[in-house]
Amino acid sequence: MHTSEMIHTNPTPSPIPPDRLAACIEACFDCAQACEACADACLGEPETTPLLRCIRLNRDCADICATTGRVLSRLLHHEMGVFKAQLEACQLACEVCAAECAEHAEMHEHCRVCAEACRRCANECRDLLTGPGIGMPSIQHTPPADWHHINRED
Repeated sequence: MHTSEMIHTNPTPSPIPPDRLAACIEACFDCAQACEACADACLGEPETTPLLRCIRLNRDCADICATTGRVLSRLLHHEMGVFKAQLEACQLACEVCAAECAEHAEMHEHCRVCAEACRRCANECRDLLTGPGIGMPSIQHTPPADWHHINRED
């Protein structure tokens, strides 16, 4: 992957150590792919009913991981609060998906592989959350003056 090279060539400096950021981005995209493939493999199994929760969690985790990889790839005008929230959501999704896949790992090799990818991604997210860079103050966001009117029924 070109993740590290892209981070290093970006004119906006990374608020997070670049190598750690690259590792997390790559783990996110790897996990997204593993989860999509696992859901697909689960759907190909002769008996899918016991795998329905696994399929759902795989698909949710894949979407969250792919989104996290994209959010973390954007360094210009970053919002540290969004980085943190996205990493927390990704870590949680990966932990839940890994636990579910582990329940099926003895019977389905694709679930074992997926659980492994999920655990790696959860660990990378956790490392970023607890390491240097994330604790930096975020850009202050001021809601629009009429924010209280948005989606309000009169």
